[in-house]
Amino acid sequence: MKFTQYFLTTRQREDRKIIKLEWIENVIANPIKQEIQADGRIKLWAVIPEMENKYLRVILLPDGETVHNAFFDRSFKP
Repeated sequence: MKFTQYFLTTRQREDRKIIKLEWIENVIANPIKQEIQADGRIKLWAVIPEMENKYLRVILLPDGETVHNAFFDRSFKP
């Protein structure tokens, strides 16, 4: 997996440290929803059972493989 410098920096925040790389890989491999932003970035969502079924959103660069952001999306409705 490749990461942007932004992701590596924000991953140091306390609320982001709990996000496991295996969860990010799972979202990329098995999204329940996918959207393409106007800038070409790809938004993916999947449920994380270990986190009380919260939805993890992963943002990929347009190359489809570089992780730019990952966070629990409290407003997501499947």
